[in-house]
Amino acid sequence: MRTTERRGLAIATTLTLLLTLTACGSDDGPGSGEPVPGVTDTEIVVGTHMPLTGPASAGYSKIAPATKAYFDYVNANGGVHGRKITYKVMDDGYNPATTQQVVRQLVLQDKVFAVLNGLGTPTHTGVLDFLHTNRVPDLFVASGSRNWDQPDRYPNTFGFNPDYTVEGKILANHVKTTLPGRKVCFLGQDDDFGQDALAGVEKVLGTDGVVARETYVTSNTNVAPQIGAFKAAGCEVVILATVPGFTALSVGTAARLGFRPQWVVSNVGADHPTLARQLGDAAGLLEGMVGLNYLPMQGDTDNPWIQLFTKVNNEHNGGAEFDGNAVYGMAVGYLFVQVLLAAGKDLTRESLVEAVRKGGYQGPGVAPLRFSATDHSGYGGGRLSRVSGGKQTYFGPTYETDEADGPVNEYTAPPVSPPANGVPNA
Repeated sequence: MRTTERRGLAIATTLTLLLTLTACGSDDGPGSGEPVPGVTDTEIVVGTHMPLTGPASAGYSKIAPATKAYFDYVNANGGVHGRKITYKVMDDGYNPATTQQVVRQLVLQDKVFAVLNGLGTPTHTGVLDFLHTNRVPDLFVASGSRNWDQPDRYPNTFGFNPDYTVEGKILANHVKTTLPGRKVCFLGQDDDFGQDALAGVEKVLGTDGVVARETYVTSNTNVAPQIGAFKAAGCEVVILATVPGFTALSVGTAARLGFRPQWVVSNVGADHPTLARQLGDAAGLLEGMVGLNYLPMQGDTDNPWIQLFTKVNNEHNGGAEFDGNAVYGMAVGYLFVQVLLAAGKDLTRESLVEAVRKGGYQGPGVAPLRFSATDHSGYGGGRLSRVSGGKQTYFGPTYETDEADGPVNEYTAPPVSPPANGVPNA
């Protein structure tokens, strides 16, 4: 980080501390005698920032409504220890400056109990210090950045997605074992998302194993220069660390340039229904695309989690189009309810964070959750998917690995089924 950026963060942190002391009073820990922000005998108020509009809204705008739908389902079934969950969703347009504004409103004005599933690496990074200074639980960030896994620096922040280096290693392992000798190129977002994913790819393929590297910024939708560079380099496989809009732009631009590589795509931008909507009549270009996921596939109607989430979607989400973003949002909601139950009836911010640290949670994911006192990352792996005949399905085993130099191993633990009523057990 540049010196000027560190100074800026220091100034912002100092101002935040002053705001905290004047606006928020003392901590809400056990024995403090202070009311717990966002918690009454009948309600728990949590908030989030999401790109309901802007360059990342395609697909992602569906996540928070799906999470809220699951909370409404739980509320209809008695709530959590008798309390109903209220979910305040703020649109930040995937703009870091707006994120800071809306998160401050959630904390200082709306007095939310916790921030849940705030989306985006560039957006959420800018509010980490503010949330830490205000001692707000910052749970299940919707990004695979390794920034969320810093227990010493940010003890109240936890991830959800597999971190991008883990994901990059798994995708690269697939390329190495099934497409040996092919020329591999990489396109990533120009931030920690792209950088961490590339680090994972290079841990498996080596720096010489990637013949061309390009980046994009979400403010510029012209990716023809990057795709043209890949074509000129003779790339046969392109690994994408892209949000959905830029996955679609990359695939569509490549077709226009007469370039047809094998696409291997991060879970961030690989949801087939989302991409197919964006490409319209050109959705057939997605045929053969390989992706990675760690939650049940939305089209697997035999999966009991998909059956539950479809029911919730129909009853509490207005029957919205059911895709991977809806599955994701409801999976986040399920995990949050698990943690609320584990935190106990005498709910405090401290008890909530401690409940996450204890770990041991199982839910819809095909890979393990890694929460502990020393690991604040989320899912530790994933499974590969492929688009065939216009449908996206899993193939092969689930894999897990670390963000360091450990091997990519098969994960063999069997999946669990949801409770009969669809609400976690206390």
